[in-house]
Amino acid sequence: MSVAPSPTRVVPRRSGLGFTVSVSVAMLLGALAMGFVLLASDAPGAIVVGAVLAALPVGPVLGCFLWLDRYEPEPRTLLLLGLGWGAFVATSSALVLQLVGEFAFRAPQSFSGAVVAPVTEEAAKGLFILLLLFFRRNELDGVLDGIVYAGMVGVGFAFVENILYLSSAYVGEQGQLGGIGSAVGLFVVRGIFSPFAHPLFTTFTGIGVGLAVVSRRPAVRVLAPIGGYLLAVAAHATWNASAFMGGGRGFVLTYLFVMVPAFALLAGFAIWARRREARMLTDSLADCARRGFLDPAEVPWLVRLPARRAARRYARQAGGPDALGVMREYQQTAVELGFLHSRYLRGTAPRDATARGQAYVDQLIRLRPHLVWPRATGPSGAVGPAAGGLA
Repeated sequence: MSVAPSPTRVVPRRSGLGFTVSVSVAMLLGALAMGFVLLASDAPGAIVVGAVLAALPVGPVLGCFLWLDRYEPEPRTLLLLGLGWGAFVATSSALVLQLVGEFAFRAPQSFSGAVVAPVTEEAAKGLFILLLLFFRRNELDGVLDGIVYAGMVGVGFAFVENILYLSSAYVGEQGQLGGIGSAVGLFVVRGIFSPFAHPLFTTFTGIGVGLAVVSRRPAVRVLAPIGGYLLAVAAHATWNASAFMGGGRGFVLTYLFVMVPAFALLAGFAIWARRREARMLTDSLADCARRGFLDPAEVPWLVRLPARRAARRYARQAGGPDALGVMREYQQTAVELGFLHSRYLRGTAPRDATARGQAYVDQLIRLRPHLVWPRATGPSGAVGPAAGGLA
């Protein structure tokens, strides 16, 4: 007997619909504003060239952040909202704020680029992660989630900003000749040598928000996001200011001795956080198994990514699409349970942890009779959950 898979997220999220609608409306308004800016340039050919070149690094950079997100994949809707926020809301609001700042301060371009742009752009990008913290907090389980969402916002922002810069380079401004050569030359700098720049900056804010989620100290919950934002502004300001210092030499030195090491450190930190997340999930699900919520023999099939894929392949071969759907849903529900239970063990569980945890356990019970495990080394039998909740 097979059952059709049902939605994995078995506990309704309060404010979920309102959050999605509100962000979507903001994205629509931002898209209209950016569309007006692009159309006002009256250079459709340049916009096409800029959009094509700007799109080239998007896939590889997105792939890196999605690779980090494989243990507990975030809702695709929220990831797309993050991309859209960065592409339309953050770009349009940052543009307005920079115009206001330039008018108010009447400062030179160097001040705008090194001070006004970092402050406004990182605030506009980081606001999405703060909104997640306040309205969709249950989707944030720690630092790695903060990095992933920050990456989505940064990629969206960089894409639209690159369209603006590359199309301007194609048209030719400030004494530049323009043409495809100028656009490609700028693309080499922005799209090949520094495609991670905006995601890198905003990642500091994401780390700060992630630390706030996992900490039990009120001071950390307040100061970590602020500190992350300030680091994002500092990194962004350093990068922008290098373009005005010592000509091209200052830019190259900053790239080699600041940006490259910073990116390497952050990449190493993200990989470490991913491995730590795997260990945490193993320990948490092992504790769930000791409490009777699942069979201990299932844990490797739920945590190890190659084992997950192997279990899904076997389920599809043995039981078809329905069995694959059940296996996929069972694995994801168990992972959600593991992350929630880990927060309970750390003393940072959300207020609705008991209700959510019991809902996950009930979902596992419903799915368990319909699972098709690999026979050679699969679980020997199902163990029903102990009476009571997660505590």
